[in-house]
Amino acid sequence: MLAQQHRMRTSTQFSMTTRSGVRSGRRNLVLYASRSEGSSPSIAGFVVSKAVGNAVVRNRVKRRLRELAAESVRENPNGLAFVVRALPASADATWDDLARDYRSARRSLRKKLGEPDVEEGRDPSIVGARDEQ
Repeated sequence: MLAQQHRMRTSTQFSMTTRSGVRSGRRNLVLYASRSEGSSPSIAGFVVSKAVGNAVVRNRVKRRLRELAAESVRENPNGLAFVVRALPASADATWDDLARDYRSARRSLRKKLGEPDVEEGRDPSIVGARDEQ
């Protein structure tokens, strides 16, 4: 669950993140991120348009993306703002597909933001190590 203090609320927050941040797109989603003030809590916002599907489908996609975003907030509790935009293909995506796309986009954004690529089970000292799945 994503705590209320970590939710993006205003259109200004969405605009600042999508326009001034970095972007990484995948088949099912586009992830935008930007640095915010160091002491402010990390915030996440979601854009799921009617092109994704009816209300039931959109809410299912949002619930899944919200859980993935909660992971990011746990890893970076301060100083990060990000927006997740669901693409129409996300309507038919499984949880695993969404999670794979989200984590891949998040890795890409970390590189663009200059953060180390540290994941569970991966030794950051090994350069060029990639999962061969």
